[in-house]
Amino acid sequence: MIRIQLCLLLTLFISACKPKNSDNSIVLNPNTHSFSNLEKVMTTHLNWDAQINFDLKQVSGTATWNFKNPSKEKYIHFDTYDLTIKKIKVNGKETQYFLTPFVEHYGSGLSIPITSNDTILSIEYLTGANANALQWLSPEQTAGKKLPYLFTQCESIQARSLLPCQDAPLNRITYHAQVQVPKGMMAIMSAKNPTKKNESGIYEFEMEIPIPTYLIALAAGDIAYQPINERCGVYTEPSMLAEAANELSDIPKMMQAAEDLGGKYRWGKYDVLIAPPSFPIGGMENPRLTFATPTIIAGDKSLVSLIAHEMAHSWSGNLVTNANWNDLWLNEGFTTYFERRIMEKITDPSYTDMLWEIGYQDLQSDLTSLGNTHQDTRLKVDLKAENRMMHFQISRTKKELYF
Repeated sequence: MIRIQLCLLLTLFISACKPKNSDNSIVLNPNTHSFSNLEKVMTTHLNWDAQINFDLKQVSGTATWNFKNPSKEKYIHFDTYDLTIKKIKVNGKETQYFLTPFVEHYGSGLSIPITSNDTILSIEYLTGANANALQWLSPEQTAGKKLPYLFTQCESIQARSLLPCQDAPLNRITYHAQVQVPKGMMAIMSAKNPTKKNESGIYEFEMEIPIPTYLIALAAGDIAYQPINERCGVYTEPSMLAEAANELSDIPKMMQAAEDLGGKYRWGKYDVLIAPPSFPIGGMENPRLTFATPTIIAGDKSLVSLIAHEMAHSWSGNLVTNANWNDLWLNEGFTTYFERRIMEKITDPSYTDMLWEIGYQDLQSDLTSLGNTHQDTRLKVDLKAENRMMHFQISRTKKELYF
């Protein structure tokens, strides 16, 4: 009897979560690497309310999405990865929803019924232990060793583990965010940012220029800010701040060189976050706030070409973006060229010649180790069969420019 009752309860639960209309079709699109139906129903703006829990290593949030439905679709589809969905409201009314079975690397599709008149919905959720966009650092992994630290890396398809979204570069959205962190910490995002800690631990952000979801970025920890000039500055841990600001003092020159090449910088401020020592990647071109490894702080400005590269993405990549990840070379090829032209203007020609030669030697090394017929030596890499994106990105700047 108990077993029968449990089966009935399970059936009722599934029925409550799954829309009853039979014409709902949600599948993984191999071209966009997304479950979303953004070519028919497209999100346009995000209001994100999030609380950061370092003890649980969890983000609890509500993602409120504005969307357009010109095709009068009956469902809107989102990407998720290891998210616990608590509640969904469409135009303020709680609604049913459906999650597909989990697909390795890609997560689950989230389907929500809508009407032709609906324009807004909210999703209350929790991130999971396997959220691949979230990197949690213990105090021991930071320079100051006083407070824990969080940073995100959403490129290429990891934004769906931070929040439910239409996670494909084809779609561009604006966003407003309110993020609560423990007192004594600062939170910063790929948006208009604070420059000082506040007592409440609640910070607000605005990104009014449409960006793809992979450029949503967040960092939180013992962070301080030092301006370089009126539109450039450095965020990092207090113990690293003076050294980092000195090393990156040529950012205004880079900016002028970049504007001479690409036209006016449209993002307002350009700041750099120098991450803690355990930061595992080189740099990430998050709008208004490049995330960079502390290994570029060499003391002689010999490694700051990485900043030139990430800054160049403000034009090639952030303003103009590849529509899908199969064409990532469009972002990286033009940006690498842009980077070298910036360095050519702010250094002597011999240094830029060295950068070109190192890049060429890296390319030849890759071709030798992989073989001339290897998948990753192609200009346009086939990413449909499996999630090969991260491996592709590692070597992307070494090869695209030379094809």
